[in-house]
Amino acid sequence: MAKKADWEIPLVAQPKPEEFDFDLDRALLSVVGLQAAVPEDAFTAHTLGTERAGSGVLIRESGLVLTIGYLVTEAESIWLSTADGRATAAHALAYDQETGFGLVQALGRLGLPAIELGSSDEIEPGDPVIVAGGGRRQSVRASVIGRQEFAGYWEYLLDDALFTAPAHPFWGGTGLIGRDGRLLGIGSLMVQQVTERNTVRDINMVVPIDRLKPILQELLSYGRQNKPARPWLGIFSAERDGKVLVADVSRRGPAAAAGVKEGDVIWAVRDQSISGLADFYRKVWASGPAGTEIPIELVRDGRTLWVRVKSVDRASLLKTPRLQ
Repeated sequence: MAKKADWEIPLVAQPKPEEFDFDLDRALLSVVGLQAAVPEDAFTAHTLGTERAGSGVLIRESGLVLTIGYLVTEAESIWLSTADGRATAAHALAYDQETGFGLVQALGRLGLPAIELGSSDEIEPGDPVIVAGGGRRQSVRASVIGRQEFAGYWEYLLDDALFTAPAHPFWGGTGLIGRDGRLLGIGSLMVQQVTERNTVRDINMVVPIDRLKPILQELLSYGRQNKPARPWLGIFSAERDGKVLVADVSRRGPAAAAGVKEGDVIWAVRDQSISGLADFYRKVWASGPAGTEIPIELVRDGRTLWVRVKSVDRASLLKTPRLQ
């Protein structure tokens, strides 16, 4: 992902102050650039890299920045950059595996206005929004094009994700700002949508801000939600024609240790057949907390077999943040 100073959005797609009933430039000041460095031996280094860059949004003037968690998980150093070119060191406070949110604390004074949290539950398809990666030149005028369930291949599920278009090309940690100037979500992914004309276009998936509100204090106090962790298997899955296929397995994960292989079809969990990727995740998570042994029926080379996967807490495999 490009550094904030290396790119800008084409002028035609940039937001214009006259289009909004709030101080656009002031609201965009709350969005900062974020760069993180991760050790080479970190658990996520192989999949997410050791140098990560994106954005974050200042939600408290004390220096609390909300971002997407994959940017800062296992980071040994984090720097925040402001629109006027200042750089401030920061420290990772929390990463919520369920929502994907990450929290970062600036270790110096940012001197920026914090943005107010809005209500993502009130968003409707067609609503105008800004996907903000910084100032106007790093932000996109967009619309909400849908909200629906989203199942990610890395054992991730959102019941009600937001989708916007046109897509922001550097989406990670961007702020979704509504027509009232309040924060409605944090950018997570760029995915593709097949339109009614059977063409493919890029769109952004955004984690709704209302998923943060009930857990914010727990994240600040504990660095995670204060409840038993979900079981994690270490399976990267894909759904095709209603079937769940194993696209890959984490080499250090419990599924690999149990004998799950790329190309396997996941047929059932605890004698219950599964109807898709989201259903697979829900049945795994309903089996008990992390540490639960989960029987899984596979189809391999036309034959069925059972494996017993001793699940783990994924966070136990990650390097913990350390104060700089």
